[in-house]
Amino acid sequence: MNKSRRYQEAAEKAPKQPLSVKDAVEVLKGFSATKFDQSVDVVMHLGIDPRQSDQLIRGALSLPNGIGKTKKVIAFCEDTEAEDAKAAGAVDAGADELVEKVSGGWLDFDVAIASPKLMSKVGKLGRVLGPQGKMPSPKNGTVTPDVVTAVKEFSAGKVEFRNDSGGNVHAVVGKLSFSDKKLVENIKYFIDQIDKMKPESVKGTYIKKVCISSTMSPGVEIELKGEEK
Repeated sequence: MNKSRRYQEAAEKAPKQPLSVKDAVEVLKGFSATKFDQSVDVVMHLGIDPRQSDQLIRGALSLPNGIGKTKKVIAFCEDTEAEDAKAAGAVDAGADELVEKVSGGWLDFDVAIASPKLMSKVGKLGRVLGPQGKMPSPKNGTVTPDVVTAVKEFSAGKVEFRNDSGGNVHAVVGKLSFSDKKLVENIKYFIDQIDKMKPESVKGTYIKKVCISSTMSPGVEIELKGEEK
């Protein structure tokens, strides 16, 4: 794929050595500006074996300063909870009618929350929601008895993450318009949370490499200070 001239110029300016989070953010903001507010992403290459079920890294968390955007959330819940879920930010909520609506192909949402009581019905939507990465799961907090709180958190931009087949975990950690302080706090918080999730069966270096980038920029590597994570 051909890279734009802006990207190529930024790649030439990008430092070749790892930097502190603070310095990396400054470099990222120093690349040529675009007409839109770019998202800032972090990718971590982990020393895990993605083929081993006990080494999978998956979850969801709320960053200290949010990510600068909201998400469309639906809630599979008892009809008696539907109004509270909508008041909390859900674009739609309910039981049988919502299951039927999604089963019919309606997928205009980013995240699906489900009450454990509804999973017997929601489970039938696996073929629809699975390929979209929208199937509710206890592992990332989208199956919970506290539907209202989950709707509030995910609507506000709660970050979901899971490792890919190469052992990488990536997530949006904010917008380029965020202050340096807010971006640094979000990036450090995300790295720390992934660090705490190190599986007991992982031997050797756990966090091998961390890079940040914006939507239209090359990556800038974060210094890990030589620590064996």
